[in-house]
Amino acid sequence: MAGRGIIGRRAVLAAGGAALGLPLLGRGRPAHAQAAIGMQLSWLHSVQFAGSYIAQDRGWWREAGLDVTLLQGGPNAPVEPPVVSGTALVGISAADYTAAAVAQGAPFKILAVAMQKNPFVVASLPGNPVAAPGDLPGKRIGMALANTPVLEALCRLNDVDASAVTVVPTQYSAAPLLNGEVDCLLCWETDLPVAMAVQGVESVTMLLADHGYSVHSQTYIATEESLAERRAELVALLSGEVRGWEAYREDPVAAARLTVARFPDAGLDLATQRLQADRQVPLMFSDLTEARGFGWWTEEAVAANIETLALLGRDVTADLWDRSILEEVHGA
Repeated sequence: MAGRGIIGRRAVLAAGGAALGLPLLGRGRPAHAQAAIGMQLSWLHSVQFAGSYIAQDRGWWREAGLDVTLLQGGPNAPVEPPVVSGTALVGISAADYTAAAVAQGAPFKILAVAMQKNPFVVASLPGNPVAAPGDLPGKRIGMALANTPVLEALCRLNDVDASAVTVVPTQYSAAPLLNGEVDCLLCWETDLPVAMAVQGVESVTMLLADHGYSVHSQTYIATEESLAERRAELVALLSGEVRGWEAYREDPVAAARLTVARFPDAGLDLATQRLQADRQVPLMFSDLTEARGFGWWTEEAVAANIETLALLGRDVTADLWDRSILEEVHGA
């Protein structure tokens, strides 16, 4: 999750492209002393992080006195070590990864939650759909074996016999589904279904979050030391993020264009990025964020996360989440 939920999940989102970006506001202003800040992304550059690109492109962090470097993640660039070492003030992670790190002694807190709904889905084809967990028994599901706990947790949450589901180890690709080797795939809503749609293939996606699977994704983490000693920088960083993601919500197409233009050598296809941008919106914005602001969460959501994380073998308490920075950002 947070870009690391399944090994190699970005491999299918390829091809080139270029487009115009968003207005470059705030550039050319007199330079002042800037605090150098690193933010560690959870995966390779894509529209998944477009809110951050907008904040940087429009100069909102610079106006707040920050010189922010967005550190690309990937399969060989885990989020947690740079945050622990101080190379990055903040990292983009997920509650399950953070819980695992805390269990090993890392002093992390979750400061904000970008994805209000976990992006994991079971994707299938209309002729043989998986529309609810009860449709899984008797099906062959293609997935990485490392994600078996995710499937088992979903089944336990919905009283489904996991042993009645045949797990087929697959590479992170839509090909096994399209070739009839499996009946469905465990993937993210924003990648394999998008890749199929770009190819003109309709799919059915069952969002795990709609069936009790509650694990906060694309979360902002920092150390307890940073919370104590660098609060002003954390507030400024997250304030820029909030502005960036609100601008993204207003115009996801422009956000996709900016992403492709900004990383011309990343092999990003504009059509794919635009569709991914659209599909992220309902995952990241909700009635709650409309009422309380981007990144918010409720105590009920934390309780649901604690329950699901326990099924994944991660025991955490509610104090893993710290909303004090977000409250200051939103003036709560």
